[in-house]
Amino acid sequence: MTAEPPVRGAPPTPEPGAWRKYALTAGFLAPAIVFLTVWIVYPTIRTIVRSFFSRSGDEFVWFDNYERIFSSDVLLTAVKNNAIWVGVVPALVTAIGLIFAVLTERVGWAVAFKTAVFMPMAISAFAAGITWRIVYLQDPDQGALNAGIAAVRDAVDPPGVLSDAAPSTETLQGTPRGGLRLGEAVEPGAVVALGLTRIPGGEVPEDAEQAVEPEARSGGITGVVWRDFKPGGGTPGQVESEETGLPGVTVELLAEDGETVAETTTEADGTFVFDEVEPGSYRLGIGPETFAQPFGGVSWLGEKLITPAVIIAYIWIWAGFAMVVIAAGLAAIPRDVLEAARTDGGSEWQVFRRVTVPLLAPVLTVVFVTMLINVLKVFDIVIAVAPGSVQDDANVLALAMWRTAFGGVNDLGVGSALAVFIFILVIPVLMINIRRFRREI
Repeated sequence: MTAEPPVRGAPPTPEPGAWRKYALTAGFLAPAIVFLTVWIVYPTIRTIVRSFFSRSGDEFVWFDNYERIFSSDVLLTAVKNNAIWVGVVPALVTAIGLIFAVLTERVGWAVAFKTAVFMPMAISAFAAGITWRIVYLQDPDQGALNAGIAAVRDAVDPPGVLSDAAPSTETLQGTPRGGLRLGEAVEPGAVVALGLTRIPGGEVPEDAEQAVEPEARSGGITGVVWRDFKPGGGTPGQVESEETGLPGVTVELLAEDGETVAETTTEADGTFVFDEVEPGSYRLGIGPETFAQPFGGVSWLGEKLITPAVIIAYIWIWAGFAMVVIAAGLAAIPRDVLEAARTDGGSEWQVFRRVTVPLLAPVLTVVFVTMLINVLKVFDIVIAVAPGSVQDDANVLALAMWRTAFGGVNDLGVGSALAVFIFILVIPVLMINIRRFRREI
């Protein structure tokens, strides 16, 4: 007698031609395996090994390259900046995307709004960075952001008609920033000539006319403020032909104790009048507001503001992505749940905070984790927005890796260590993402 295994426990009999299935599967997987090995596996292993060698690659230096990351001021700045990016950007992008997604459900032009917000995703981050670099230019005549600020500031606090000037005679004393004062006292009926020089021709107001010395007025004080400069020469302190008046100049009438009695502005020919002046001694002066400097612009691309400026540009790009993903999750929420919450007396804020947000938690997690991975390897937007002079201040790990390995330093040891460091930082986030995928499945 021979013992035969039960049918259920016997190994399956291979079907004729089964090896062809395995060969077909292997044939389809082989190209992917080859490319993964060549472009992913081998470079990863090689980078890890290279990170333990010196700049030249012929000396084993153990963890010296990794110590350099936390001992070099430039690389330590990159670590700190990346920490700021991780702490700020994912939360802000998720929050802004959530707000946009909720608001677009309540407006009739939602499609146009979503298109406009999502449009930055259609262009490369480098091109978007170049756009924002132009927006951030400090000159209000070139940078759009400073131009907008200048328009508001000039409406609230207008600039002076002149940026700078100097007295043409010694009778006028002081400085433009503190105001110019006439050294001699005057009485009602006097005519005062306040000549200014060192004024570029391009700064003379467009409505300026030939300067005129006014006539004396009983019970009043008259005078003229003019550009005391005549082509070909002239006499300082005297109003001559071809010398233009300065309109819009603030002239102050001061008492002997320095208190301002009256204030007026000059006409197109530079003349001014103080009527019905009480008897006494007075001094005249040109107010400092005449020389108030125009708005020079905020240095968005300077060392202090460059990181926030780059972050704003990055959020502008990715806010559309967050909005679209969250809007898709919002559309999948059962409306009867929201209506039931409102029927139970919940306000819109309570429904949003206690119903909408908890139901959107999986979608919000997807957006947050995606942005977390992106900011750990952010590179292109930083190098596009930050000028070369402040790239050390805007430095992040990926940019530091590129600059160290290929940007002129040519230290492949430290560059490889930075690449491995970024890889180590991304691994926990990837594990969280994989666990979430498995939980959903």
